[in-house]
Amino acid sequence: MIAAGSTIGIIGGGQLGRMLAMAAARLGYRTVILEPQADCPAAQVATEQIVAAYDNPEALERLAEISDVITYEFENVPVDAAETLNETKPVFPPPEALKVSQDRVTEKRFLNNAGIQTAQWRIVENEGDLEAALLAFEGKGILKTRRFGYDGKGQVKFSGAKGENAKAGFAAVGSVPSILEGLVDFTREISVIAARDEAGDIRIYDIAENVHKDGILATSTVPVSVSSTIAGLAADSARKLLEALNYVGVLGMEFFVLANGTLLANEFAPRVHNSGHWTEAACAVSQFEQHIRAVAGLPLGDARRHSDCVMENLIGDDVEKLPAILAESGAVVHLYGKAEARPGRKMGHVTRITKRL
Repeated sequence: MIAAGSTIGIIGGGQLGRMLAMAAARLGYRTVILEPQADCPAAQVATEQIVAAYDNPEALERLAEISDVITYEFENVPVDAAETLNETKPVFPPPEALKVSQDRVTEKRFLNNAGIQTAQWRIVENEGDLEAALLAFEGKGILKTRRFGYDGKGQVKFSGAKGENAKAGFAAVGSVPSILEGLVDFTREISVIAARDEAGDIRIYDIAENVHKDGILATSTVPVSVSSTIAGLAADSARKLLEALNYVGVLGMEFFVLANGTLLANEFAPRVHNSGHWTEAACAVSQFEQHIRAVAGLPLGDARRHSDCVMENLIGDDVEKLPAILAESGAVVHLYGKAEARPGRKMGHVTRITKRL
């Protein structure tokens, strides 16, 4: 356990880093942010910012020097940088989680090897691979770049319609190594936020139902109407993943619920997750505090919720609705300190309490 007054290093200065820094401050910790953008959302609330690239050797040396433990807020942190830091200071979640999550093929293999079911998938290195994969999947699937891409970016959907072709689809993702995932007939998308500490203690939050618009999460609703069997499978999958990765910290895991009652894992993120923002307003211990507790070696907190709620992302010009939202009863607002609203940019979120338990 690191004592109050110690410093937690956070790689990445976006809104997730911001909320982690705020949670750390509530528990008595200082934070230092490594982020190339000056005055980033996280730096506005942290103790210090190192303005440098994530793989800058001098910056990494400085981060290790002043931090007692190091974490990160996004999954595209250079693995080499995380491994270098881990040689002198503990890095949580472990760098291995970054390796697995950064490549969709590696991720799917890891999930399957851990006994977690996913949609069918095929490796796509070229147009020929894509043609063969589409043939195997009856012309239907989602082509995704193996690396990078988020909020719907780096993806092409094949619906089996006439005129769709592999050449155009592969070019649309930049003709880079990709994966074709089979389309699934799902009734809803759900996610689970789970935490694990170094001793192996695990806490799992209630499942949320997620609605996406244009590939970006729009709302997360808790509770969700799924069977106890589905809820149990989601929680068991999260436990399997946490243990297989020897994980420390919070992760988000997304699933498809199929019409036939099957549950398929979509992907996971080795960090606090947008679909867990509701915990900030509806739980005694939010996902952000839970993550800080885990990486700092503190006891994990109670993950039970005290309210039903709906979390809505404020995207782009949605932030202009702020005066009306603030006038609502039971609305908990969090803005991210971003100066400019742009289409598709997450400016904040509001969690509306719908029922006290």
